[in-house]
Amino acid sequence: MSIIETVSDVNNTFLSRRELTCNFAGLGGKLKKIEAMDMILKEFKLDGKIIIPIKLKNHVGKSLVTGTFYVYDDEKLAKKHVNPVIFTRLEKDAKSSEGKTPEIKAGETVEEKKENEPTKEIKSEEGPKVTNAEEKKEGKPKESE
Repeated sequence: MSIIETVSDVNNTFLSRRELTCNFAGLGGKLKKIEAMDMILKEFKLDGKIIIPIKLKNHVGKSLVTGTFYVYDDEKLAKKHVNPVIFTRLEKDAKSSEGKTPEIKAGETVEEKKENEPTKEIKSEEGPKVTNAEEKKEGKPKESE
C-alpha cells in the first residue's frame, strides 16, 4: 500500500499542464513541500518535468495531508503561469533544507550529538564587581578616582 493516494489527475490542455491532487496518509504536520515534490516525482515517474507544489493542507484531527501540484513540461511556461513568489519560496526552502541537516554518525542520536559538542565558556578577566548597593551594606564609602 502506497502512502500517496491520487484524488484527481486532470490534464489541463488549455494551460498546458497536469494538475494532481493527492492525499499523503500518515504525514500530517511532518511533510514539507520539497519532500512532497520528491515523492510525487518518484510515484508518477515525472523525470525531466517541472513539479510545482501549490498547496499542502493538513486535516484537523487526522494525520492526512492533501496536496495540489502542477506539472509542466516547460519551465518557461511554468514561470509565465505561476506567481513568481512561489518560485522564490521553493528556492528558499531548498536552500534552508540543505543547510539544516546536521551531520550525525551512524547509531548516534541528536541528544548524543549535542552532548559531544564542546561548550563555549566565557571567562571574565576581572574579578567580581561590587555595586553601590553592596558597598552601602558593608559600610564602606564610595571611592572617587
